Amino acid sequence: MRKTLALLLLASAAGACGHTPNDQPARGVSAVNVPVVARTDYAFDAAAPGGTLAPGEAARLDAWFRGLELGYGDAIFVDGPYADTVRSEVAQVAGQYGMMVSRGAPVTIGAMPDGSVRVVVSRNRASVPGCPNWSEPASPNYQNRMISNFGCAVNSNLAAMVANPSDLVHGQESGGVVDPATSAKAINAYRSKPATSGGVAAVSTK
Repeated sequence: MRKTLALLLLASAAGACGHTPNDQPARGVSAVNVPVVARTDYAFDAAAPGGTLAPGEAARLDAWFRGLELGYGDAIFVDGPYADTVRSEVAQVAGQYGMMVSRGAPVTIGAMPDGSVRVVVSRNRASVPGCPNWSEPASPNYQNRMISNFGCAVNSNLAAMVANPSDLVHGQESGGVVDPATSAKAINAYRSKPATSGGVAAVSTK
């Protein structure tokens, strides 16, 4: 009887050592390694006495946009007392890159000089922190948990390929207008494309 009790106590102690009281997200089917979107704001102060860009400021702004490699996914704002009157001039420069100027402006550090406006470019970047993650061996796993690297490959590719990282946060808004032709565009392309014949064409890298 004493031997049986001793074995039971030993088994209970071993089970207690392997018990994890805290919740473990890795025990579900969702990946713990997910994309994280970080925003960076770039500021440019342009002289605008009287509510109009000073001579040469549009060229400076264009060079700044070119240096930032302005493109899809970036958001442009104009801040300052003359923002409403200068916004159209900034929009002309941004239009050369196929971009539009948004209303409002994020909060930036530092005071603007008198008689100037601040052009802000907000840029989002998506990444999966800590990947690849082979901190734990793939097996054995006695707690029914996902491996530490689970989700790194798929989500890192998603973060690298998404054109606008902010879509990972709140998606695209329709603006209240729904165009059935846009939603059926892929289906129409599939149906209208003639069927291929003769096998796959040979492709050479030379």
